[in-house]
Amino acid sequence: MMSTETRDIIDTLAGIEPGSTLDGIRAKRVQARDNAQKSYLSLFEPIDASAFSLPERAAVALFVTGLHGESPVSTFYRAKLAAGADGARLVEAIDAEIARGETSGPYGSFPAGPLSVENTAGLIYRVSADRKSALGARIVAALEHAHLLVFRPRDAASADMKALLAAGWSDTGIVTLSQLVAFLSFQVRVVSGLRTLSAASA
Repeated sequence: MMSTETRDIIDTLAGIEPGSTLDGIRAKRVQARDNAQKSYLSLFEPIDASAFSLPERAAVALFVTGLHGESPVSTFYRAKLAAGADGARLVEAIDAEIARGETSGPYGSFPAGPLSVENTAGLIYRVSADRKSALGARIVAALEHAHLLVFRPRDAASADMKALLAAGWSDTGIVTLSQLVAFLSFQVRVVSGLRTLSAASA
């Protein structure tokens, strides 16, 4: 069920207080602010989480935000995952996978043609064999796909969809997973930018 919480998640993560200068700046773009909050609620407080459970969402969220570097955003999702059943074990496993998956990007290969000169090789991330059983096939596939979307989006292919399907993901779950990864990357950038503005104004 949707939460009745009215506090804007980006304001919370960026440390924006009501009535502050940054609050005023954000208020000038009401639609963008509202849409970001609605996206958060639909992804993390959905009416139906049957295709992509809340613990799975928290695990992917910690992984994706952790890949962007430690921040209030990753701290938030770490706490969200830790609060769930078996949370401490999952946090430990995800933190270890973040360390294994850290890299820079984007990179990958373009189709043969003029852009091929911009092809860049980089890490092809796979979850550690030692942690696959602890995380389960669905989360393993989700983490590997999330890493692909963050660092190698140009390499995404039908084989990657088949890997998710083989791990038990439905078409609906795959779409939501992709939306969640995109939202998290956006959220990290916005929060980082707002905190930088806040520090500069201080």
